[in-house]
Amino acid sequence: MGARRWNLPYRQYMGVGSVLGDLLPLALGVAVSPVPVIAVILMLFGPKAGSTSFGFLGGWVAGIVLAVTAFALIAGTAGMGTSAEPSAMASWFKLLLGVLLLYLAWQQWRSRDEPVLPKWMSAIDTMTLGKGAGLGFLLSAVNPKNLAMCAAAGTIIGAGGLSGGQNVLTVAIFTVLAALTVAVPVIGYAVAQDKMRGPLDRLKGWLEANNATVMAMLLLFLGVVLLGKGFGGLV
Repeated sequence: MGARRWNLPYRQYMGVGSVLGDLLPLALGVAVSPVPVIAVILMLFGPKAGSTSFGFLGGWVAGIVLAVTAFALIAGTAGMGTSAEPSAMASWFKLLLGVLLLYLAWQQWRSRDEPVLPKWMSAIDTMTLGKGAGLGFLLSAVNPKNLAMCAAAGTIIGAGGLSGGQNVLTVAIFTVLAALTVAVPVIGYAVAQDKMRGPLDRLKGWLEANNATVMAMLLLFLGVVLLGKGFGGLV
């Protein structure tokens, strides 16, 4: 009886751990996306740094949670997997997302010699808390690159055969990891404004110059990972 009591939590932990292992590359992909990091740094240098940046962080986190949860529910409802292994449907969906990420990587690579930032960044200085939150939400839940990565993460979670509580825990861990690169500048700037200004300014300059190259390499890596997992589930 005692062995059974210890065995059940161990199996639950192993299930979550296995899914998290598949999610880590995707969480990294969302975290190192250059555009949201540049956007939040510009907000921190603006006249309403505190309210706008925290609004952006809130919207960014909300968008990740909503997108990942929605695709996890879709995958679970569609029966894309069990506790033993993902279904063929889940594997085909991963293949589709992998191809999409490779296409986006190719687009980014083509534009690497023309580092042009989005026009809306010029209006960041005038943004309020509400507009900052809306922008953060759009970049995480609607932007095609991040949406594809969140969709892949949600599919992996929904096809993982986890319990409801495990799904919530996994989404929470993924969100924390994916939001770190936006959260750290916002919180760090609020705590030590003078010390953070110089490093953030240098980081912004580097990301502006290398935005397309960083994103292309990132999308290429994640696309290959998803293609491998998709093919692995079909073989």
